[in-house]
Amino acid sequence: MPDIFVESIGTGDPILFIHGLGGTSNVFAPQVGVLSRFFACHRFDLPGAGLSPSSGENSIDALVDATIGVMDGLGLSGPVHIVAHSMGTVVAQHLALKVADRVASLSLIGPVHAPGEAGRAAIRDRAAKVRAEGMASIADAIVIGGTSAETRAARPEVAAFVREIIMRQDAEGYARHCEALAGAQAADVALIDVPTLLVTGDEDNTSPAPASTALAAKFLDANLIILGRTGHWTTFERAGEVSDAIVNFLFSQKL
Repeated sequence: MPDIFVESIGTGDPILFIHGLGGTSNVFAPQVGVLSRFFACHRFDLPGAGLSPSSGENSIDALVDATIGVMDGLGLSGPVHIVAHSMGTVVAQHLALKVADRVASLSLIGPVHAPGEAGRAAIRDRAAKVRAEGMASIADAIVIGGTSAETRAARPEVAAFVREIIMRQDAEGYARHCEALAGAQAADVALIDVPTLLVTGDEDNTSPAPASTALAAKFLDANLIILGRTGHWTTFERAGEVSDAIVNFLFSQKL
């Protein structure tokens, strides 16, 4: 797994974390702090995000292949629990179809199936904007559109951290991820035969509760949790609730 930044902590059944657009492996820091007491937690920065340089095509398939490369490099040949956020949930769904025997369960936080046509155009426009003007040009809009009103008013430190993680991204890497997401095709999740947890917020504009409800209904075995007063940066905004949900879900599974 050349040039891919990976961190591992804990022992037990393995979990692999996949972050989303604008995120890094640090979006799961609150959950890793809890889950590493019981599981072997592996998280990494996708190519083009955080400490991993861009490589390969601008596509979800390329991100799936990069994820498989991380699994291979870590020696994770058996079934692995996948915890993913936002765009990472798209990667996770396609991963579960491509290497079904290597996925034990899916925990999809702020789940996305595939963008609609209007969404694809907006994401491509965002890629063009950051290439022309840099990450600071979109940071405030991401905070406002991606966090709940309560988060911004009562927990400004969370909103500030979202702004920071966006501004620290490489503009070209972020733009490439935008293009990958804009070209994403919906995975046939009806063929995914592993237990699945979906968690979204009632103020999540990227993963609205009705869309998450519809997505959950397509899986063979899925549970949906909707968190109140929560936007799209779920792992920060409701860190404890998300950790509890994943712990309870994973302890109900067996490798």
